Amino acid sequence: MGPFRPAFYAAVAVRAFRRYATYRRATAAGVFTNTVFGFIISYTFVALWGLRPHLGGYSQAQALTYVWTGQALLVPLSLMGGGFEDELMERIRSGDIAVDLYRPADLQGWWLASDLGRGSFHLMARGVVPMVCGAVAFRLALPSDPWTWLLFLAAVGLGLVVSFGIRYLVALSAFWLLDGTGVSQVAWLAGLFFSGMLLPLTVFPGRLGTLARALPWSAMLQVPADVLLGRHRGGGALLALAFEAGWAVALLAAGRALQSVATRRVVVQGG
Repeated sequence: MGPFRPAFYAAVAVRAFRRYATYRRATAAGVFTNTVFGFIISYTFVALWGLRPHLGGYSQAQALTYVWTGQALLVPLSLMGGGFEDELMERIRSGDIAVDLYRPADLQGWWLASDLGRGSFHLMARGVVPMVCGAVAFRLALPSDPWTWLLFLAAVGLGLVVSFGIRYLVALSAFWLLDGTGVSQVAWLAGLFFSGMLLPLTVFPGRLGTLARALPWSAMLQVPADVLLGRHRGGGALLALAFEAGWAVALLAAGRALQSVATRRVVVQGG
């Protein structure tokens, strides 16, 4: 483990932010895609909530806000994959990870800082425009007080750390499997289902709903969306953030422990 140097990791995050900022056409195409899918899902929700008003405890306006929040957070929180994990698994498979371990920087800290930079860029570049488009086209239940928005940003930040923690564990599986594609796909499907990307987790019945809301994936969309919608207020909002923070710490600790085991048995291949 390298020394903890905040300025160094901040520079890593800034570099990642600038790296993704260079892909302007890809970003514009992504914004367009998120917006189109936002409209498709919105009209589906309009039909569904027309048949079942207050489904899951949401009004139609709240349900539509949930849709556009999901589109805004889809890429920043890598709800459908596509983050650093593919690159890290390839470095493990090729043996380049041995070079990374010799660097005077902590492996987990490096990738966390890089992912925070990536997520921050996409939150600004691919999160704001779809949300604005949704607010123009539909009646959304957006808060008017800045405090709720600050709590929402805090929830998104913690959700990003939770997302990183899950994906880091997935990436480290390549130390044993060499090809972690299968694990990555299983994690992607679990995240898609249990984050609430398909439907709010409050719609899930009985024990399935209770389990889904207790799993870490709920911190990636369900909790931030509910904070934005004002379903967590006062002490409830702090408990929601504490739930996210608890999973973030647990997943980072698990990643640290697995990294310690994995790096003791590095197998350098192909070179």
